[in-house]
Amino acid sequence: MSRDAPVDVDVHPLVARRWSPRSFTDAPVSPDALQRMLEAARWAPSCFNEQPWRFLVADRSGDPEGHTRLGALLNEGNAWARAAPVLVLGATLERFARNDRLNAHARYDLGQAVAWLTVQATHEGLFLHQLAGFSREAAFGELGLPDGVDPVVMLAIGHLGPASALPPALEARETAPRRRQPRQAITLGARWGQPLT
Repeated sequence: MSRDAPVDVDVHPLVARRWSPRSFTDAPVSPDALQRMLEAARWAPSCFNEQPWRFLVADRSGDPEGHTRLGALLNEGNAWARAAPVLVLGATLERFARNDRLNAHARYDLGQAVAWLTVQATHEGLFLHQLAGFSREAAFGELGLPDGVDPVVMLAIGHLGPASALPPALEARETAPRRRQPRQAITLGARWGQPLT
């Protein structure tokens, strides 16, 4: 099923092809592909080159207990993500290693790393869904996160499954037309409220 974005101007095909499905098959993700995704994330830019992101990764085929542990963190509304063969928790280090000051850009940097990971996943023919619906509190206890670590996002990674495998409400969301705000609504000139010409 093609779900390429209906872009207004030409963009790189990987950008148009990327979307966030909820249905995954149980086919394993190649360990090499997973390593390439993590390597892409490693090369994302970051403030002072700190790379304040950390990925806790559980591949069901190699670490079923870890996969279950990460899956248990998901809110029930995101229970469908447990079907993905790879689950990842993305976290940040809250302070700079260089001077122990608060890193106000850590979450931004993690977002860039996840974006680069996502582009590589798309290149690999895989799909990824980013999830905010998980228990941050449980992550500390279940995963042994130390103080100074901020669990921010979970990722479900795998091969695209059929929309018909989802409950009806999710199937409808899976097959609905893809939409975004118009570019003019999110792009301004050099002053707030000024349109970009």
